[in-house]
Amino acid sequence: MRVPETIHLSTWFLILVYCVYSAIIIISVTVVVKENRNPIRALSWVIALIFLPGVGLVFYLFFGRSLRGEMMSQKNRRRLKQSFQPYGARLQDTELRKEQKNLVMLGTQVAGYPLTFNNQVEIITNGKEKFEKLKGDLERAKVSIYLQYYIFLDDKIGNEIAEILMRKAREGVEVKVIYDHVGSFSASNRFFKRMQSAGIEVHPFFRVNFPQFANRINWRNHRKIVVIDGTTGYIGGMNIADRYAYGDKKQESWRDTHFKVSGDIVESLLHSFLVDWNFGKKEAYIPRLPSRREDIKNEVGIQLVTGGPVSTWDNLSLMFLKAITSAKRLIWIQTPYFLPTDALFNALQAAALANIDVRIMLPAHTDSLLLHYASFSYITKCLEAGIKIYLYMPGMLHAKSMIIDDDLVTAGSTNFDFRSFENNFECNLFIHDANLNARMRDVFYEDMKSCIKVQKEKWRKRPLSHRFLESLLRLVSPIL
Repeated sequence: MRVPETIHLSTWFLILVYCVYSAIIIISVTVVVKENRNPIRALSWVIALIFLPGVGLVFYLFFGRSLRGEMMSQKNRRRLKQSFQPYGARLQDTELRKEQKNLVMLGTQVAGYPLTFNNQVEIITNGKEKFEKLKGDLERAKVSIYLQYYIFLDDKIGNEIAEILMRKAREGVEVKVIYDHVGSFSASNRFFKRMQSAGIEVHPFFRVNFPQFANRINWRNHRKIVVIDGTTGYIGGMNIADRYAYGDKKQESWRDTHFKVSGDIVESLLHSFLVDWNFGKKEAYIPRLPSRREDIKNEVGIQLVTGGPVSTWDNLSLMFLKAITSAKRLIWIQTPYFLPTDALFNALQAAALANIDVRIMLPAHTDSLLLHYASFSYITKCLEAGIKIYLYMPGMLHAKSMIIDDDLVTAGSTNFDFRSFENNFECNLFIHDANLNARMRDVFYEDMKSCIKVQKEKWRKRPLSHRFLESLLRLVSPIL
């Protein structure tokens, strides 16, 4: 009996598909092994690729690949370096402790930004206050406005800021806007086109569309930076959205931390903005730079550290680790999500066991149930080591800050989680100043009044279903 030709064709087609798929898996596994990643994570991806046909490959394409080494072209990098290098102090002339100097040297090595001293810092913990100050400074702009946010929504506050930007652009002020394409996905295209039609240059960072969808969906620009006239800067955790001022349907209020800065550190913020603006562009853009440095006469030492998936190192993870292991007296952390790397978690446990005052403040109610349960999976081990856990009750705690001893503070866009340390483009200020440290401790104390402290015995009695969810989500925490 003769076998129909169609059966032969379908068989050969299946063999071809199998061979192609096998080749893709072999290449993917080779790439994972060649990247010399964390062995546990590398093995997890290898197992997923081999034993989860189709699903493992899709997950790897979306969440597993590395962007190391991809950034501005070498030509653009040289042009920016030749035209503009942020001003910094000579480290040997400072009175910082040895541990602080080592941290500064690490920051310079991994991110390239110097320590600056001619600075002034204002702490903002209220969304309404932040937006009123920002709108006022935007209105006073004379030369340039460079604005970058992960989320820029077309809600009440977003439209108010957009109207100011458009008016300033019509007045002849140079206005450039970077927004993250995924973070701002709910904002309408018409919103950004209106700004473009008013003369604003608008750049969606890593636009996600086909066929680059899988290439770009996992790499997000989480930075929030504003530079006005080269002299005033904003950096922190607040995006442009109503919820930071008025809350939302889930949370009555969003508690966050932002800095308004002036002085030499603004040059570093400007340089960071330019790096992101020139990301992937053929020709580098070099702006009109401020003609003179503003003399603040203030000895607040500040260093900008940026990090992201294109960096050679996990910049901010290394900086956090160095700061934590250098602590002598206290480590106080505020973060919306707590998904630490093994090294950071071990360092925090070791510090607490060595009788250092380690406190971690998390939101009792978060904007993501997945991250909520994954974060809570670490609490038991924290309590066993003597780490004090505080749950912020009034609303969503979105602040990202760490206080070390009496003279170091870091805050910015970086959450204490895998995504911020490895996958997102982030930025933090590392501030070496006793006065600002004391002010940030006052902020922490004030927030503690709105917290409940987690008690070990009561925590052990939480529902079994919660424990199961925590353990399950802990397994996939590196890709959340």
